[in-house]
Amino acid sequence: MTQQTSFDSADLVLREIEAQAEDAFLPIIGPDKGKYLATEVHKANPRRVLEVGTLVGYSAILMGKEMQAGSEIVSIEIHRDEAELAGENIISANVPAKIKVIIGNALDVIPTLQGSFDLVFIDAEKTEYLQYLKLAEPKLHMGTVVFADNAGVFATQMADYLHYVRHSGLYESQYIQVGGDGVEVSVKL
Repeated sequence: MTQQTSFDSADLVLREIEAQAEDAFLPIIGPDKGKYLATEVHKANPRRVLEVGTLVGYSAILMGKEMQAGSEIVSIEIHRDEAELAGENIISANVPAKIKVIIGNALDVIPTLQGSFDLVFIDAEKTEYLQYLKLAEPKLHMGTVVFADNAGVFATQMADYLHYVRHSGLYESQYIQVGGDGVEVSVKL
């Protein structure tokens, strides 16, 4: 019964954020691309997730509701006000995963993180995706899923990242078109 209640809370918070995103520009992953993210999280069953770009907590909640109790999401947000709002949304959502929001520049924070990650979700400064990934790589293992948002709309800004995951030989990577945008889902070999 408790788990069902947490899903209901999470869904309610997600719908509220979606409504806010329609009223004011909030670049959340949204429900369409979010379905692909939720599916990847469900398939990977990660114990630990790294999220680069928390914004207001939408994707952290979306992933957190797919994860088991005892699992953890480490989410990095550069803007304090957005991180604080994300914290409020995360508490309201009451998801099974523990979500820790770190305020700071991901380029500075990622090298300080301990342990490994089973899934990485990147949705921050598009021209820095490759830098985020390379900083995180020592913390990834064979089978880690790397999910990058906006790989369609911002393909030019992400060109170095997309070339790397597709041609480095370190990942098996696939582009998934979703509406007018898309996501790149890469698995560490």
